[in-house]
Amino acid sequence: MSARRVTAAVAVAALASLLAVNAARADGPAISTPGTPTVVANEPHQLTLSWAPSTWVEPGTGQPINYEVQVPLGPNTYRFLGATTDTTITLTDLAPGTTYRIAIAARALGGYSDTSPATTVRTANGRATVSYLNLDWSPTNNQIQHLLKVTNTGTGPLDLSTVQVRYHLRFEGGNTSLVPNCDWAALGCDRIQQTVQFFVPPGGPSVLSTPAPPYPPPGTPVPGWVELTFTDGTLAPGQSTGPIQLRHHRHSWSTIDERDDPSWLAATGQWTENGRITLDVDGVREFGDTNS
Repeated sequence: MSARRVTAAVAVAALASLLAVNAARADGPAISTPGTPTVVANEPHQLTLSWAPSTWVEPGTGQPINYEVQVPLGPNTYRFLGATTDTTITLTDLAPGTTYRIAIAARALGGYSDTSPATTVRTANGRATVSYLNLDWSPTNNQIQHLLKVTNTGTGPLDLSTVQVRYHLRFEGGNTSLVPNCDWAALGCDRIQQTVQFFVPPGGPSVLSTPAPPYPPPGTPVPGWVELTFTDGTLAPGQSTGPIQLRHHRHSWSTIDERDDPSWLAATGQWTENGRITLDVDGVREFGDTNS
């Protein structure tokens, strides 16, 4: 066989091999699925996780494998928590007392894996938690009604004047009108202050307190919260504020749809620790994460 024909044969063989590799990769990921993450250490603001490593489906590829730590939020949607080339990682800046669903995905130059099964873990309690009882069995009437209760889960006294509780919601239709009310509280409504705040989408002022026009364009969903603070008071370890009964409505008493509010949970008649309500102490997140 001539040298030209040998070269052509080698080229055809190489092309066929490359096509075969690409065809194999087209049938599925080029990297095996990493193991389900397991919790090695659980502290109020951080988690240490480990998992079984991934390998290349086709041995000899040789590219380093990176691992992404994710919180699955929906189809092809996730929150990124961290990355490493190791099979263990310590995640920091997590909210205490909050439930997270965490999964691992492998990535590399020229390949990827399926996402691992998710592990559900609740981080250790911080200095305080928030309990929630929805009083409103109809989420589409003209009021938001619920009970909240703050409990000291730390080891020392909790100064309530340093606590900020935020109930996160969305103002549908661009209507940011909301009147907060405290109907009753075990420690007295006169010791509770509420502030409504919303965040205008890009193109307008960044932060506004209500009422303060100009309002965003009609129909624009606007995220915001009702912030609850305390004038004074101290909770001993294990002590709670007792129930705080809150009720909010629009100035016009028009309909409010609570179902897309991040902090809303369907009424069950039972108290629950609602991790979608956030609590900060001295500006440090001690409970809740709306993106958990």
